[in-house]
Amino acid sequence: MNLVVGVRRFVVRWSRRLVAEAGRRWVAFGELWRRSLQVRVVTSTLALSTAVVFVLGMVLQNEVIDRLVYAKQQAAIAQTGIAQRTVSNELRGMNSSTDNPEARLNGALTSLTTASDSAGNQQQQAASSAAGAFVPVLADSSPGLPGAPVVAAGPYDNVPQNLRQLVQNGQSGFQIHTISTGEIFLVVGAPITSANQPIQLYLMFSLSAEENTINVVQGTLVVGGLVLVLLLAMITNLVIRQVVRPVRNAAEIAERFAEGHLDERMRVIGEDDVARLAESYNSMAESIQAQIHQLEDFGQLQRRFTSDVSHELRTPLTTVRMAADVLHASREQFPSGLARSTELLVDELDRFEALLGDLLEISKLDAGVEELASEPVDVRGLVRSAVNAVQGIVESTTTTIELHMPDDEATAEVDARRVERILRNLLANAVDHGEGLPVAVSVATNETAVAITVRDFGVGLRQGEADLVFNRFWRADPSRNRRTGGTGLGLAISVEDARLHGGWLEAWGEPGQGACFRLTLPIDPHTELSDSPLPLAPDDVPAPATDAHAWVGETAQSVGTVDTPDDRPWRPTEVTGITVLGEAGEVVRAGSAPTGEQRQGPS
Repeated sequence: MNLVVGVRRFVVRWSRRLVAEAGRRWVAFGELWRRSLQVRVVTSTLALSTAVVFVLGMVLQNEVIDRLVYAKQQAAIAQTGIAQRTVSNELRGMNSSTDNPEARLNGALTSLTTASDSAGNQQQQAASSAAGAFVPVLADSSPGLPGAPVVAAGPYDNVPQNLRQLVQNGQSGFQIHTISTGEIFLVVGAPITSANQPIQLYLMFSLSAEENTINVVQGTLVVGGLVLVLLLAMITNLVIRQVVRPVRNAAEIAERFAEGHLDERMRVIGEDDVARLAESYNSMAESIQAQIHQLEDFGQLQRRFTSDVSHELRTPLTTVRMAADVLHASREQFPSGLARSTELLVDELDRFEALLGDLLEISKLDAGVEELASEPVDVRGLVRSAVNAVQGIVESTTTTIELHMPDDEATAEVDARRVERILRNLLANAVDHGEGLPVAVSVATNETAVAITVRDFGVGLRQGEADLVFNRFWRADPSRNRRTGGTGLGLAISVEDARLHGGWLEAWGEPGQGACFRLTLPIDPHTELSDSPLPLAPDDVPAPATDAHAWVGETAQSVGTVDTPDDRPWRPTEVTGITVLGEAGEVVRAGSAPTGEQRQGPS
């Protein structure tokens, strides 16, 4: 019993291994089938040629068998006619009641065999040679007594029953029959009418020679078919390789060309189609190489121009700044119009200095000389620092900033200065385009990444603009008034800072539903990002309710909840300083809240 169980387990285990191995082989073949044109063509040719050879082999085999059997039948019928005449002469006047039927039949059978061996005339020789050896059978089915057994000479039991009935009815016929020993015979039967009662004559012709001939033909067809199919597969493989090899070489050269090896070219051999393909590819590669070199030269010239101009402008800008500061310090002594001009001059100088700083930063990033000063930092502190940095912008609007941060530390190895600069740019843009509605900042982490989203509920982005917001000097609506006076390079620098960290900076927006920017950074700079802890598209498209607290001196007084229905955005009429409580209970004074509330229709 234990042996049976052990054998069964062994069989099941090996069956599973065979199935698993077959599955792996099938998957590998499927992958090879998809990737290799040569395998597909050779396999298809092999399958089609096998089908064609099989059909032709079956047709040829059937034709050979029919011809052999037909020739055997004609020769056997001719030989039977000769034997029929011989037996008629021997049994003429035979009477079962007076003669010994069995002796007469044996005598006729002996004379028939002797006549066949001697082959007296030319016709009999030809028929005997074509039909081959035979076994004669003579039978008398009516010996005179009803119900008496059949008197026969020869192996009468080997004659098929159907043919017996046919000959007993006075008709001639033939049938292919397999006897008990397994040998195949062509049995031809004919009645003998010269005696007083009908006598049955049967000649059994062996088909062993024809069977051997058919076996030889079948073997020849199988071997020839296999050889033909293999030759076709080899020829197809040889021809396809002549076509596929240049294509593979072209693909390899194109891959190396795409990797930056611009001097890669295809060999031109001959004047055929492949040679023309190589010439066309080489011409295209030379053109692309020339354009790439031209663009590189132009880019280097542009970067050098930007860097040189930025550096050269710093000296006169410093002089103008000193003079503007002197004028701004004395603005109270000037008339009101001149004092206002002094303030505008200082503001524009601030913007000019910021633009020059961004241009220098862009130049360094383009030159690839920037390096990261990474260290483990709690990202929540960077978020708070960025919020404090945009405090001045927020206080001039009705915007509030909501912080949603985890209670635990969100530590990542990053360059704190660059990450804080990214967050400042995102917050400034959110305030500028938020239409005075709240701005939500969320922080989340997982095992490999930390993510920060900045969501506003302002004008949003139209279709296709999410891919353009990171372009240099791009603006969604050039006619729109800006509050922050940005340089147009903030997001371009931010996306480069994110790439330096190996992270992502992405944008989402819908018209009238606001925009969301997501910064995803790896916790370990050597880890490649695969996903982000926060979704890019917000789940709650309508603006959430905001708990606001109005500040009176150092005391916070609640002024209620400001909800913003989908089609009825709110617009405050009066503002004071506010604070917002985050999930961790931190207090961030970041903006202003309405002391009164005015609801308007869609703007």
